[in-house]
Amino acid sequence: MTDARCDARHLFRHPIRHLHNVMKPAKPSTAFPLFAHNNGQWAKKVRGKTFYFGSWDDPHTALAEYERRKNRLDFGKKPTLENIRPTVERKALSNRKPRKPNGDFPLYAHKNGQWAKKIRSKVHYFGPWVDSDGALQRYLDEKDDLNAGRTPRHRVDGLTMRDLANRFLTVKKHLVDTGELSPRTFGDYYATCERIINAFGKTRLVIDLASDDFEKLRVDFSKTRGPVALGNEVQRVRVVFKYAYDAGIVDRPVRFGPTFKRPSKKVLRKVRQQKGPRMFEADEVRVMLEAASAQLRAMILLGINCGFGNNDVATLPLEALDLETGWVEYPRPKTNVERRVPLWPQSTDALRTAIATRPQPKDDTNGDLVFITKYGKPWAKATSDNPISNETAKFLKKTGIHRPGLNFYALRHTFETIAGETRDQVAVDHIMGHARDDMASVYRERISDERLVAVTEFVRRWLFGDGNDS
Repeated sequence: MTDARCDARHLFRHPIRHLHNVMKPAKPSTAFPLFAHNNGQWAKKVRGKTFYFGSWDDPHTALAEYERRKNRLDFGKKPTLENIRPTVERKALSNRKPRKPNGDFPLYAHKNGQWAKKIRSKVHYFGPWVDSDGALQRYLDEKDDLNAGRTPRHRVDGLTMRDLANRFLTVKKHLVDTGELSPRTFGDYYATCERIINAFGKTRLVIDLASDDFEKLRVDFSKTRGPVALGNEVQRVRVVFKYAYDAGIVDRPVRFGPTFKRPSKKVLRKVRQQKGPRMFEADEVRVMLEAASAQLRAMILLGINCGFGNNDVATLPLEALDLETGWVEYPRPKTNVERRVPLWPQSTDALRTAIATRPQPKDDTNGDLVFITKYGKPWAKATSDNPISNETAKFLKKTGIHRPGLNFYALRHTFETIAGETRDQVAVDHIMGHARDDMASVYRERISDERLVAVTEFVRRWLFGDGNDS
């Protein structure tokens, strides 16, 4: 039986090393004689030397190995006839198995020091010889799952916050590997798991959490986050604990209490009103285009011409561009919705200049990207520290356009706002890469180029005026 924590240990070892030590499993009981070593095994240090007895995943086997070895070896003392006896004698000693406690006992004494039973052609172990009652109870808890060919779920009373985080992050890492989850989203989940472990304690039992714990957690979050960021953090915490119930590793949903929820829509609207409209006016965009560097100018034009966001321009491949005919075809990375957008003459000229002056990538795997930083790296990062946002913030302050709520992504808001005046929301959504949840979108197989051109031309005239191609 393979536990997901095994995969998680590999995950935490590289590339995110520091959480490996945070997520060591707790001892099964206070009397457990071994400690969880960094290498993923249960261990014991005797006379200055560390001995290992088995994987974190199976403390019962590790304990049995410890009991077996401690009776035959003296952990660092001088060799004696007892611990250097010939192989035949050692085997004979190891075969002194205990008898079953009674005739109805369903397990047999395996030579590895554990009580075992063969189920569906596979031997399963349930605990050391010295604890026949515990082995029997574990067998009774797991036999139905084993006989049905299922992996037995963890015992509910033993699931710690560390165990939950390990399992949750391992599942999410598999989704990243298959392309079903973005590295950025995984990084957010990882940071959330760290925060709840720091708040609740790594050995805190999940079933021990109550509404007052989450009330305090939300207060702590609100001290350093605005309403939007607070709402996102609350939602990620809920996702972690919902996974525990959905995966069957706790027998009831976690009670968050009545206050552990996103800020109300009223609060979010108030904050948005205080910041003002999250869009640029035409004269502001023209000032930005005039003052921007070659790369940033091309990015800005993609934002206002195509409704592209930060990740869209950061990951845009060269093959997505057809500068001869003036089109870009690139599915939106967030939704994988197909997008086909006509490029303005200003946009194609800016892209040609940006590509011609593009820095040399340090890594050949990034050679197909349209935009590369001056350090030879991609503009996309799997963290909340977004290079395009940082560069745009400095640029807006330099040009005197900066105000709360304005950033590179505001160009996408601007395009949606102005393009919506065409009253062709279907064409606007196609350009924006929105996934509409309606039957018309299910049946619609294509949209004409004329409709797409009409939308982008409307925005171009708003920005540059009729007949102005500057």
